[in-house]
Amino acid sequence: MFAPRDPDEYLLETERRVIRVRRHWACLVWDIFEAAGFLAGFMMISYLFPGENWLLQNILWYAGLFVLLRFVYQVLDWYVERIVVTDKRFMITEGILMTSVQMMPVTKVTDLTYSRSVPGRLFGYGTLIVESAGQIQALNRIEYLPNPEEVFDAISSLVFGEKKAQQDRFSMLKARRAAVGRGRTKVKTE
Repeated sequence: MFAPRDPDEYLLETERRVIRVRRHWACLVWDIFEAAGFLAGFMMISYLFPGENWLLQNILWYAGLFVLLRFVYQVLDWYVERIVVTDKRFMITEGILMTSVQMMPVTKVTDLTYSRSVPGRLFGYGTLIVESAGQIQALNRIEYLPNPEEVFDAISSLVFGEKKAQQDRFSMLKARRAAVGRGRTKVKTE
């Protein structure tokens, strides 16, 4: 009842899933350092004032518990978040208590860029920037994307491969119509 829905439950029957990933674990590094720093600080304060002030010790203990619970919530939030790309749309589902689903149709994509920093190259993640016809969409910037080269290639072939095939079909139809039209004009002029 309280578990978030599986992202595949949001897909239509006619959709084909191309990619389904969660963000790279490196997005949790700052949260790990933050929790460890707070806990170390609480422990240092506790050692500076040992047992003399029971109220301070209790406050520090509850603050440490809060920091740990907050970190567990952040890890669970990372765990349930999914990035899904189908043949029709991009989708990110996130949230434990409140579920959020962000979507963007594949047909709106006009440009696709990915970048990798030095830590991203070392640990295997990158940032994907999705642009659409001068509008800023909900899925404009996807950070900490694992295996960004593979994801970029798959999305590029999905987004721009079909557009190229459609353009080629359209230009072939246009060429046929032009050829048929020229043939008719020759017949009429003779």
